[in-house]
Amino acid sequence: MRSKQEGHRIGKVLVVLAATSIIAAACGSDSKSSSTTAAAATTPTATQPVATTPTATTPAATEPTTTEAAATTAPTSAVSLDTNGDGKVVFGIAAAGPADDGAYYQAVVDAAKQLSKDNGFADPIVVDNIQAADAETAIGDLAQQGVDVMIVGASEIAEPLPQLITKYPDIFWYCNCGQGFPENPGLAQSTDDGAEISYTAGYATGLKLKEKGGDSVVFIGCCDLGFEKQAYMAFELGLKAVDPSYTNTYVQSGGFPYDFDNTANATAALQTAIDNGADAVYPYLGGAHRPVVQAANAAGLITMSAGSSKVCDSSEDLKYDIAVKFDGGDYVKAVMKLIIAGKFKEGDTKKFKVGIDPEPGAVICNPTPDETTAMDAVYKQIANGDLAAALGDISAKAFAQG
Repeated sequence: MRSKQEGHRIGKVLVVLAATSIIAAACGSDSKSSSTTAAAATTPTATQPVATTPTATTPAATEPTTTEAAATTAPTSAVSLDTNGDGKVVFGIAAAGPADDGAYYQAVVDAAKQLSKDNGFADPIVVDNIQAADAETAIGDLAQQGVDVMIVGASEIAEPLPQLITKYPDIFWYCNCGQGFPENPGLAQSTDDGAEISYTAGYATGLKLKEKGGDSVVFIGCCDLGFEKQAYMAFELGLKAVDPSYTNTYVQSGGFPYDFDNTANATAALQTAIDNGADAVYPYLGGAHRPVVQAANAAGLITMSAGSSKVCDSSEDLKYDIAVKFDGGDYVKAVMKLIIAGKFKEGDTKKFKVGIDPEPGAVICNPTPDETTAMDAVYKQIANGDLAAALGDISAKAFAQG
């Protein structure tokens, strides 16, 4: 049974998120990668095609009637959402990487900014480049700046959340913390299946290699963390499902822990891969993502995002062949819609599933009809659980190794 204080916080969260329903319904789901994560990228191209997103690879979400009804009502007044009584509504955003990385971290920041703008709230307060060792102090300092909703974008800075939630109970806390983060009655969470997403990324890359020619991929990451191993192995499984002769090489570019922003090492790793005949690159990076994509564009490599769902848009100044979507901004919007529908409450965790939810998974930016059919079939396989055993074995092995 919840305490009186917990009951008060649940009511407050529903009111806060009700105000965002009109935006969530308007935005819907995007047809792209994520962020995570993940990331974005590189060099302008005048001939970049406008993305066409296959229907089955971005399945339509089934929204409850209550959500649609809420979306037609006027937003709650800002005064009602001012939980600390300072006369304004403020989102706080805690990001582990650069807020302008063009990838995973930026996706969360941009979503919160758009929600605030469209609802007439104050500008969000963003603290980025938070190191894991400094997370408690940095997020605690942010909590003291009058924020009403705290969005924590990644698991690498989530360790101190239980203490912070207890210390600042009136703030609504949300984290896209990933697999394995402990449940907490004061924390709303979202997660996804990295193996499912990476399998679709590998399969999409295999299709592009088949179309353009080539057989070699370099996977540039940080420091061989468990979730990187999961992503790498699942990517390779998807790649080889297209052609068993295709190769995938992991290259570490950062230092432990969570150094996804080492541009010098990442671009040097890419150049070495190019010299060795690489045909495609998966820049599984944060702050180093866009520089790597830019260099890959210059070299004519097949490349993709790592998290962002918007890289296929015609407004993107870098060229992407594939959007690998685990976009934290898309997750924020979708979670808010679920809360309004009464299907996601404080303390719950929403797991985004490839082939079921429209947010996660890889899409080819300008697919041929055959590529669309092939990706649709892969999404259906995952949704039906046909690959669950193989992907589950990969995840178990990856996280067992650390």
